[in-house]
Amino acid sequence: MMKPKDLSDVLLSGNFEKVYKQISEYFQNEVSLKQFQELCEEFNKDITKFILQSELPYDNGAKQYVWTDDSGTKGIIAVFDVDYVIQALQLIPLAVHHETDEIFTKTNLHLPFRDEWFVFWGGTNKLVNYHYEFENQRYAYDFVIMNENRSYKSDPTLNESYFAFGKEYLAPADGVVVSMENNVEDNRPVGTFNEEQPLGNYVILDHGNEEFSYLVHFKHQSIVVKQGDKVKQGDLLGLVGNSGNSSEPHIHFHVADSPNPMNSKSIRINFNGKRDLIQGNFVK
Repeated sequence: MMKPKDLSDVLLSGNFEKVYKQISEYFQNEVSLKQFQELCEEFNKDITKFILQSELPYDNGAKQYVWTDDSGTKGIIAVFDVDYVIQALQLIPLAVHHETDEIFTKTNLHLPFRDEWFVFWGGTNKLVNYHYEFENQRYAYDFVIMNENRSYKSDPTLNESYFAFGKEYLAPADGVVVSMENNVEDNRPVGTFNEEQPLGNYVILDHGNEEFSYLVHFKHQSIVVKQGDKVKQGDLLGLVGNSGNSSEPHIHFHVADSPNPMNSKSIRINFNGKRDLIQGNFVK
């Protein structure tokens, strides 16, 4: 049986039948072997290699894998269950933004938390970072705390069940608070969204150099700074929550060239010299 990490090489070798035999019965009922072969042959054109970008564990033991080709213009996303059966497989064309992908913040920024967190969304394509399609959040990160492939314990509908909820949310660099909100209720139950106030409770910091940190989804009334305050890197800003357009308690962090969330352009973050945080990484 093909191991998950071998999928891209097997596809590139043209052994499509081997992959097809390992795909779920449901998929095979929807797509014939001939159709699958034709799709893969077209997809493989002009590709010399694939690069594994991320591994994302699911709480049921399954794992998602993402590859891109060396040009970044084609991607594979596959989900293998515990028996190595492929439960989902997509071959996807990808948009690339090379003109901004290689421009990093002049400010050296730190992670806005203590201890070890997990990069749930982050990277320079939409397969590992859904924000990438939106210019104002293109290089955003979402961080959660994972324990045994889960971000929560007990009842998943309760904010208090999530390991991230109530954790300290820190300033990533020296700056001035230019905007903030502290009065948005946390989403209850988890899984509901506040699309009218997408940022929820937030702090925007001006670091100079036309670089503004957006720190989003704070816990209701937990923010301890106010507009005009000067903060130092590592200062407490508030507590992690689940306010705004948020799927669960987590940290959303991005940097942009303006404090206007709708008309700004995201800038790739220079994490104090580390430039390659990506979905599936544990960081601290």
